[in-house]
Amino acid sequence: MKAVILAAGEGKRLRPFTMSRPKGMIAVGNRPILEYIVEALVQNGVKKIIMVVGYRRDAIMLHFQDGKKFGASIEYVVQEKPLGTAHALALAGPKLDGEDFLIVAGDNLIDAQLITDLLAKKNGLSMVVAESESPSKYGVVKMEGDRIVDLVEKPEIQIGNIINTGIYYFPHKMLELFKMPTFHKELGITQMLSGMVSEVEIRAVKSSGRWNDAVYPWDLLNVNAQALDFSGQDVKGTVEPGALLKGPVNVGSGTRIRSGCYIEGPVTIGEGCDIGPNVVIMPSTSIGNGVLIEPFSYISHCLIMGNAIIGSHSHLSRSVIGDGVRAKAGLFAPSDSCIVRAERELFQVSDVGAHIGQDTIIGSRVVISPGTVVGAGCRIEDGVRVSGNLENKSVVV
Repeated sequence: MKAVILAAGEGKRLRPFTMSRPKGMIAVGNRPILEYIVEALVQNGVKKIIMVVGYRRDAIMLHFQDGKKFGASIEYVVQEKPLGTAHALALAGPKLDGEDFLIVAGDNLIDAQLITDLLAKKNGLSMVVAESESPSKYGVVKMEGDRIVDLVEKPEIQIGNIINTGIYYFPHKMLELFKMPTFHKELGITQMLSGMVSEVEIRAVKSSGRWNDAVYPWDLLNVNAQALDFSGQDVKGTVEPGALLKGPVNVGSGTRIRSGCYIEGPVTIGEGCDIGPNVVIMPSTSIGNGVLIEPFSYISHCLIMGNAIIGSHSHLSRSVIGDGVRAKAGLFAPSDSCIVRAERELFQVSDVGAHIGQDTIIGSRVVISPGTVVGAGCRIEDGVRVSGNLENKSVVV
């Protein structure tokens, strides 16, 4: 059996963290989201994979190449224009060789159990469904038994909390329906299927497996926390005497944990990092490769991407820090409940910190209010308090 992974989208609502990579290549638990998807398929014996790529496709193709490193055989189809998942599936069709196949969204965190459940419970055209606290972001399904009787994409009023995860078992004959349209505008698989529910039986599959999606920047924290699903310690770097690692902590090769540090897992720290001395890192934190965290800093439930520098005496809580961010001493980014603006909408978000885009430079003694989204390439001078949203390359003095 083959699987089609739909990984052509940008993830605009996750800006600024998708400025230089597609959503599926954002690292959570220090691995790209797409890696978890490929691993889940391979563990179920689904090793022939077609990836539909588009936005920043080189990042995906250079990472996965032919798939052998990941136990898979990967082919690529390029979607040149963002015409939606229905168009992406139509492009992949010629490579499917008349077999039934799986479709997996390329930007959701999943595990092997979810694919196992889909393969075990499939009954013709089947769709994995899940409960959601924010169903309006997705396609909402109505069911009678396990049959889907209605499917509404991103409803404006709440009609239920069972959503389409974008993961399907497809009989090959269904591909004929996706060859018919001429794609002039963006069209999703959900929109195509919604007009067919009275004619085509679509079965819902509920899974005990893991499924999580990051729609907005603050969602990355929960996805990252769920990705930190490991036990025990794996220390390949150097831990100096006087440093304490408690619980599941991974430390990459070439990383130095200096004396006086306290790290409580689950925490993963990449390669070539320099932490401390006297740094506290609390659970559900991922730190990418080449990160420097200077003395007397406190980090809790954060996602810190590669090559960032966090100056001494900094405090970061439930924050996402992009690649190459440079923060001088005394950065204060606490978490709290707040109202956040994204795509002209306001969201009430509980317990969230700062979101700082790549290559931003931050001076000393800067305070960033909870829920603030700082664009890529910004410059924030010493002693400034920042709140709200900053566009890319903004300067705050």
